[in-house]
Order: sequence, then C-alpha cells, then structure tokens
Amino acid sequence: MIGSNYSPMSFFLRTIVLLLFSISNLFSAFASRTKELCHPDQRDVLLEHKTEFKIWKPDGYPIACYPKMESWGNRSSDCCIWDGVTCDIKSGKVIGLDLSCSFLYGRLEPNSSLFSLKHLKSLNLAYNNFTLSPIPAKFNNLMLLETLNLSGSSLKGHIPREILQLTNLVSLDLSFCFSLSIENPPLFLHVLAQNLRNLTALDMSFVNISSEIPHEFSYMHSLRSLHLEGCNLIGEFPNSVFLIPNLQSIILYLNPNLRGSFPVFQRNSSMQVLSLGETSFSGTIHDSIGNLKHLVSLTLHYANLSGRIPSSLGELSNLSVFRLASNHFNGEVPSSFGNLKQLTSLTVDFNQLTGNFPSALLNLTNLRLIRLDSNQFTGSLPPNMGQLSKLESFYASDNFLTGAIPSSLFQISSLTEIRLENNQFSDIVRFENISLSNLQYLFLRSNNFSNRVDLNVFSSFKELEVLALSGMPLSTANITYDSDFSSNIKSLFLSGCKITEFPKSIRDHRNLRSLDLSNNNIKGQVPPWLWRLQELQILDLSRNSLSGFDGSLQVVPGSYIHTLNLTSNAFQGRIFIPYTSITFLFASRNNFTGEIPRSLCGIQPSPNVIDLSNNNFHGPIPRCLGTHISSLADLNLRNNSLSGSLPDMFMHAKKLRYIDVSLNRLEGKLPASLTACSDLEILNMETNRINDTFPFQLSSLQNLKVLVLRSNKFHGMLHHSNGAWFGFPQLKIIDV
Repeated sequence: MIGSNYSPMSFFLRTIVLLLFSISNLFSAFASRTKELCHPDQRDVLLEHKTEFKIWKPDGYPIACYPKMESWGNRSSDCCIWDGVTCDIKSGKVIGLDLSCSFLYGRLEPNSSLFSLKHLKSLNLAYNNFTLSPIPAKFNNLMLLETLNLSGSSLKGHIPREILQLTNLVSLDLSFCFSLSIENPPLFLHVLAQNLRNLTALDMSFVNISSEIPHEFSYMHSLRSLHLEGCNLIGEFPNSVFLIPNLQSIILYLNPNLRGSFPVFQRNSSMQVLSLGETSFSGTIHDSIGNLKHLVSLTLHYANLSGRIPSSLGELSNLSVFRLASNHFNGEVPSSFGNLKQLTSLTVDFNQLTGNFPSALLNLTNLRLIRLDSNQFTGSLPPNMGQLSKLESFYASDNFLTGAIPSSLFQISSLTEIRLENNQFSDIVRFENISLSNLQYLFLRSNNFSNRVDLNVFSSFKELEVLALSGMPLSTANITYDSDFSSNIKSLFLSGCKITEFPKSIRDHRNLRSLDLSNNNIKGQVPPWLWRLQELQILDLSRNSLSGFDGSLQVVPGSYIHTLNLTSNAFQGRIFIPYTSITFLFASRNNFTGEIPRSLCGIQPSPNVIDLSNNNFHGPIPRCLGTHISSLADLNLRNNSLSGSLPDMFMHAKKLRYIDVSLNRLEGKLPASLTACSDLEILNMETNRINDTFPFQLSSLQNLKVLVLRSNKFHGMLHHSNGAWFGFPQLKIIDV
C-alpha cells in the first residue's frame, strides 16, 4: 500500500534523477571503452610480426581454422581487441597470443619480433607451417611464459635447451612435430625434470627422444598429463611415474621398445587416461587396477601382457574405452564386466580367451564396438543380442562359435559392421525378415551353414559395401536383372556357395571392385557384361566349369582389372587378356591353346605374376616379355608344349623369385642373363631338351634355394678339378 506522503511530483523527480544517473554511467563506460588499452610499442611489434609470414591455406583444413592476423590493424588500432591477442587489463601489455591454426607460412626466425613481447604468459602457435625451420633459442627471452604450444607446426632439428629455462611453464606442447629431436636426450630430460617442476601438462608426442625416461620424472608432482606417444622411448619405464598424485593422463602409446610393468595403483589415484598400447610392457595386470575409479580410457593393445583379465576391472564404473587386443591373455572374460555401464568400446581380439560369449556384455547398453575376434570362444551367441541397441560394429570372427546366429543381432538398426567369419555357425534364425538400413560390412564366410539361403535376401541392405558369404549355400533362383541390390557394393565374396550362374543383379554395379565367384558350379561362357564393370579390379573365377568367353570381348575405356584368376576351369582355345593393366594373371589348369599372346607384353605397369601352367600353349616364349620383366616376381609356364630356347631376357629381372618352365620342349642353352636374377629362389627346368654344361655361373645367386635340372641334356663336371663344390650358399634342393 502506498504511504500517505507519496506525491506525483516527488515520484517524477526521482525518476528524472535515476535516468540522468544511468545516462552518465553509460557515457562513462563508453568513454572508457573507446580509450585504447594497447601500448603503441606492442601494436608495432604485432604488426611487424604480421609481415614475417605469408598466409597459405592448405586443402582440407579444419573449419575452425582461419587467418587471425589477416584482420590486424584493419578496423582498430587497439591491438588488445585483435583476434588472438590478450592484454593485461591494467598495463595494456600483450600477455597472450593465440595464433593456432592461422595458416601462417614461413620460417620462425631467431630475430622474429615475437621475442620482443616479453610480457607474454601464453603463446600458442600450433598447427601452422613453419617450413621445417628450427625452434629458435630466443624463446628464453619470454621468461614469463606459462603456456607454450608449438604442436603440429612443421618444426625441425633439436629442441633448444633454452626452453628449459622457462621455469614458469605449466604447459609445454611440442607434439606432432615429426622432425624434432633432442640432442643428448638423457641430459635434456634430466634438466627438464629438474627445472620445469611447475609443469601440469607435458606433450612431446612424436618428438624423436630415443632414450629412457629418467626416474626424476616421478618428482614432477604437479604433472596432470604426460603424453609421450611415438617418441622411440627405450629401456624400463619408471613405475613411480604412474604414482604421481595428481596424474590424470599418461600416454606412452607407440613406443615398441619401451619396457615396463604394471605398478600397484593407490586408492586415491586421479588417473583418467592410461595408454600403453604398442609398447613392450609385460607381465600381468595387477588387481589394484580397480583403484583407478576415475579411469575413462584404458588402452593396452599390441603389448606383451599376459595372464587372466582381473575381475577388479569391473569396478571401473566410469570406463568408456577398453582396448586389450593383441596380447597373451587367457581364461574367460570376468562376469564383473557387466558393471561397466559407461563402456562404449571393448576390444579384446587376438588373445587366447576362452569360454562362451561373455553374457555380462549384454548389460552394457552403451556399447558401440565389440571385438572378440581371433580368440578361442565357444558355444553359441545368446538369443537376446538385440539388447545392445547402440551397437555399431560387432567382430567375433576366427573363434569356435557354433549354433545358429540369432535373428536379434540383425535387428540392431545401428549396426554398420558384422564380422562372424571363420567360425562353426550352422544356421541363421529367421533371416528372411531382416532389414538393416545402416549395414555396410557383412562377413559370414567360412562357417558350417547347411541350409540354402536366398541371395535375394541381402538386397534389403541398401548401404552394403562388402558382402562376404563364401561357403554359405546360396540360391540365385529369385535373382533377376531388376533385383534391387545395394549400388554401393564394392566387394562381393561368393566362393563355394554352390551357385550355378553369374548373379544377374550385379551387371550394373558400377562401384564393384572385387568379385570372388570361385569354387562354384558355374558352367558355360563368361558373360560380356562382366568386363564392362568399370570399377572392377579383382576378379576370381577359378575352380568352376567355365569353357569360354561369350559375345563381344570389348571393355569399357578406362576400366581395368589388376588381378584375374581363371585357374582350374574348362577354358579352351586362345586365352583372352581383357585388360592391359593386369598385374596378377592366374590361368593354370585349363585347355588354352595357341601361342602365348603378345598382348602380355603390352601390360602396364609390368606384371608381378604370370601363371599359365598346365595348359596346351605351344610355340616360343615371347622375347618381348623381357621389356616388362622388371617387376615380375613369379613366372610359371610349367607343363605346356613350348619350344625354342629360353629367351635371354632376364637382364632387368631383379625381383624375379620363381621361374618354372618344366615339362616343355625347350632346347638350346641357358641364357646368360639368368645371373641377373638376384632375388631368384626357385628355378625349375625339369624335362626339357636343354643342352648345356652345368650352370655353375648361377652360384652367384645368393638367394637360390631350389635348382631342378633333371631330364635335360646337361653335361660336364659338378665340381672343380680339385673336388671343391661351386658356391650356391643358400641351396637346399638340387635335382640333376
């Protein structure tokens, strides 16, 4: 209620006074803001620094990057409001400079104006291109620096010891400068640990340290993160470093010669990230791992760890990423893993784990990646796999899993990848009603499936890129030219699927790169549309009953196959070489006739393997093969009717490891150029008509292990006149 002393005039006067006071404050604030905080000398230094570098935007740069210095001085002379610049609010001195990811291009010179900013406390030059210039020693001019970040900035040479004089540093990041190294690493690291005791973060990932880590690092009690990934560390890592009280993140990944073992972790540990992957850490995981209650990421893959997985790992309730792949762990996955509710990624592949599928994992509904492959798991997959509703990738290949693959697995709509090959699965439950809209990779090959599956079922997977069903009995009866298979398919593996015809649905698959139809019952002619698949690179038609090539043999310009396997069919007549880009040609065990086609000589680049063995080719071996023999590793012309002499074409055959021209009608002498085949391991000339002395000259071939000359007309002595054997340092088998 308004008091009796209220009057309209007094209220009006109060309002006017308050309004004038507010306006006065507004003008005062505006005046203070328009007053420049930046010192002219600081502005001049920054503008000079701007002229020291070019702006160069590389392709594919992150969207967050932009040239901060480009706008300096354009809109305001107050350097304290320029991009990336921070000033002390009282003195106006520049105390912070963040030019990270600013497209700077040029050398970081020792006389750079940068080193005149002596009040700098924070300097970030990360992710620029300093064109492999060395780090200037002048950084010791910036004695107030607390944060220095030069990561990913194309620097080269030794890290100057002067940086170790910056005793106020709390964060030092020199990571991802792949050409940086340390002169006298033991001394450098010792001084670092002594001088930089205030460091809370040290990242030297991919700096070439090539040294042991001294035990003095354990006295750096302020450290919260220590990242030394890919530093070529050696020796024994001091366990005491793991026990630094405030340490939250330690990354030693990718130091294969770094040895160590697990310490006994204390209950009050702050550790959140522990990465020892691709090191030589050995021994077992201590039960005290359960004391790392804050741990979010534990990566121990590709180490030398062994024993059983401790059940105490189940106490790490915050764990999100757990990688244990490629070690020597045995036993079962502990049931306590069911407590890891935050786990999103679990990789225990390539160990010796046993037991049934770990049913405790079904409680972990946040899992996106499970890798159990290459272990010794047995039994069947549980029927309620569908509980893992966020699962994106599931690997369980190369185990001993049996029974039927549950249909619930194929109802997880988030799945993009399923790999169950090389197991003993016998069936798939109600597979006909499955639709996985996001599935890109499906590997079910090499199991014990007995019931025939309609290939058309897989046409509902619209994002499918790789489909591997080898060994699964398939029916193609419902496959037509109009079957709506994914146009994204790049690889299709249907070996040993008991199919009797080429699947018509793939004739227009312009993205198909690899097609395996080997070991089936396909008869008749190879259809012409197969050669018109423009992206096709690998084609395996081996072990069928194919007899010829139907219709036009023209191919699409620009298309190519680099691997073609026609082995063990019923082909007759002249061989068809559809592409001039074939690198691996396998055509053995057919009934090809005529001469070896000169088109082989036009292959570009040079072929690696030519196998035309066990056919009926006649005539001479084309001498023109010698013009493209520089990349050839295997040449197999065994068991044909070839005649003439072996051409002297091996002068540039430096990579040739295997020559088999046995069981032909070759005559004459061995070519002298065979001595140039420095990598040759096997030479088989059996059952020809070669008339020559024993080839002692081949003793210069340091890698020759097998030499077969039987059933020819070789003659002469097998040793020196004094009885000494000639050379052949690696020879294991000789048959004369």
